Amino acid sequence: MPSASDMEYHGTRRVRQLFDAGAWLSAQAGLAADLARAAFALGRLEGALAALEPEARAGANRRLALVEVEAMLWAQGTPLRREEIGRDLMEARAGADLEAMRLARWGIRRLEGQGDPRDLRGFLGLHRAEVSGLDDLLALRPTGQDFDAAVGEFRELAAQVSGLEPLARAPALRVLWRLCGLSAPELLAEPATWTARDMAAGCEALRFVPLGRHGRAVWVDAGTPAERMAGHLAAVTAGIADARHELARVAEWQARALAAVARIKGDNPGRVVRALAAHPLLSAAMLEESAGISRDTAERLLTRMRDLGLAREITGGRRFRLWVLAG
Repeated sequence: MPSASDMEYHGTRRVRQLFDAGAWLSAQAGLAADLARAAFALGRLEGALAALEPEARAGANRRLALVEVEAMLWAQGTPLRREEIGRDLMEARAGADLEAMRLARWGIRRLEGQGDPRDLRGFLGLHRAEVSGLDDLLALRPTGQDFDAAVGEFRELAAQVSGLEPLARAPALRVLWRLCGLSAPELLAEPATWTARDMAAGCEALRFVPLGRHGRAVWVDAGTPAERMAGHLAAVTAGIADARHELARVAEWQARALAAVARIKGDNPGRVVRALAAHPLLSAAMLEESAGISRDTAERLLTRMRDLGLAREITGGRRFRLWVLAG
């Protein structure tokens, strides 16, 4: 294999010819209104998350991350339902495709804030890969000094579009990511996850900018820089609107559930409702700790809420049972 210094091998000249930073900067100037709408939507979502209690905020970030990773994997052609991913994260194994689930776990952790986007080797988890061995897709990307050279090329060219706002630069950086070969072409979840984190630069409550189902149109896109950026900003605005609707749905469920359990004696039913609203998936053990109640009380109240149509058990009555809100 040619060394990292082999310019033709890394395609440096070809990448520079294909990437026109000026076109991206011009695109942002012509899409000021679209960028403003996306930024306004992001501010509203950030405000909604910041208003939540810490436990509920962490749960909301995970809820949105599950939606995002589900959409990424479907766009990539390795579909997994968000409940399967959530069950695997909670160690109630879903029995799904192991490689897809490994990528899903990685994506959830990164979207929840783990990993420094500035450290691409660490962000992609390549330290572990070099120890445990490369799978077929990972083997398609450069390794060792070759990977470091590709990262250097990516950063050098990304600096040329540093004048782009975080929300607007994602499509340019996704193009650069592919041109520099930082991931195998099939692994669109990796650049999508990295740019989702990058777009949230400056946010305090929000860990990433969600595109959800609207990301499928832009994670693999084509066209001029202006066309790509316009489509991306539209996806950002729509994805954030869906995220706010999801948070509003949970808040509406909580209000309805609190009213439904008000006739049940004691404070424990209300604690269960708030715990279910705060966590996208909940076990009796988690509820015991979160609500400060006994395991027996947790299981009894979860069953009672199921009977009221407010909770749903998603693990088929197995020993390790997981619950989600219903409705």
